[in-house]
Amino acid sequence: MSDTWIVITVLALATFSIRLGGVLLGQKLPVSGPWARGLNALPGCLIIALVSVLVFSGGQDEWIASVVALAAALLTRNLPLTMAAGILCVFLLRQW
Repeated sequence: MSDTWIVITVLALATFSIRLGGVLLGQKLPVSGPWARGLNALPGCLIIALVSVLVFSGGQDEWIASVVALAAALLTRNLPLTMAAGILCVFLLRQW
């Protein structure tokens, strides 16, 4: 067996074990209580953290896109539409 196949096999086993570990750990997470509420809020907190870094380190295009995305969020209460509005706004501003 060549070195390439050994590396592929080891990486495949590592990937599988990480995914299996996530599934097994996910079954042990609480479904109610304060821990469950905190874990349910985590994705939104991560998105806010990532977007705020981009907005505060960006220029005028990012600020305008954030206002457009905020308006879309307040009007529609739809996360995919809000993200699409912000991305489309940045794209159009950078093309213009």
